[in-house]
Amino acid sequence: MSDVVEPGFVRVRLDLAYDGKDFSGWAKQTSRRTVQGEVEDALRTVTRSSRTYDLTVAGRTDAGVHARGQVAHVDLPAEVWAEHADKLLRRMAGRMAPDVRIMRIEEAPAGFNARFSALWRRYAYRVADRPGGVDPLLRGHVLWHDRPLDLDAMNEAAALMTGEHDFAAYCKKREGATTIRTLQKLGWARDEVSGVMTATVQADAFCHNMVRALIGAALFVGDGRRPAAWPAEVLAARVRDPGVHVVRPHGLTLEEVKYPADELLAARAVEARNVRTLPGAGCC
Repeated sequence: MSDVVEPGFVRVRLDLAYDGKDFSGWAKQTSRRTVQGEVEDALRTVTRSSRTYDLTVAGRTDAGVHARGQVAHVDLPAEVWAEHADKLLRRMAGRMAPDVRIMRIEEAPAGFNARFSALWRRYAYRVADRPGGVDPLLRGHVLWHDRPLDLDAMNEAAALMTGEHDFAAYCKKREGATTIRTLQKLGWARDEVSGVMTATVQADAFCHNMVRALIGAALFVGDGRRPAAWPAEVLAARVRDPGVHVVRPHGLTLEEVKYPADELLAARAVEARNVRTLPGAGCC
């Protein structure tokens, strides 16, 4: 995952969108359909290459999670890029299934790394609480919650969660990985026409299950089963709480990944690799 491109190669940025329903997540697997596998297979075919060019992605989405603002990069031999650049976008569209699309393909600026150069990722989670259920045309992207939700209580709880914290209570632990994140935005809004509530969740990075666990805690506040202070109390404990429910993936969409100005890309990639600790915490 180097930020230095090997001689003779060109780093290419891909902006992607996909419906996650029929994918077993982003990361390729030997016996399951994944977004990475689909795109890499199509790229190998349209460039008539004998090898697979591995993609590096901004954020690995789980099975069933959607994206309209995913970003990845791939290093292609310069001669392959020169031959196919002008027609690659259209040819990839003709090769891939309609539930995944590359919206833009372009040569990346120097220092660009789709994962480590990112400043933040923004997700949306959509929930409907009307008694009759979700509009059938939206059911693949909206969770139905069968109790009325209090928007003000959910936003009160959300206001206590932003900032840099150890989100171990809301993450599936991975060996050797930090759970310290900076949650930049967390808030809810309701569309008065459709009744759909949308949570905006933005952070410099996310750990496994973090967004869906945060949403699960918020729903318990919204339907009155927990007080507004409860999610922050769970956060402060820094251990997984069995009361935190990880909601279903289909309501979640990766909306946008933000990068700094071109001249700051390499420095951001270095910064993002630093292991973080909270003030007053030990290093080990």
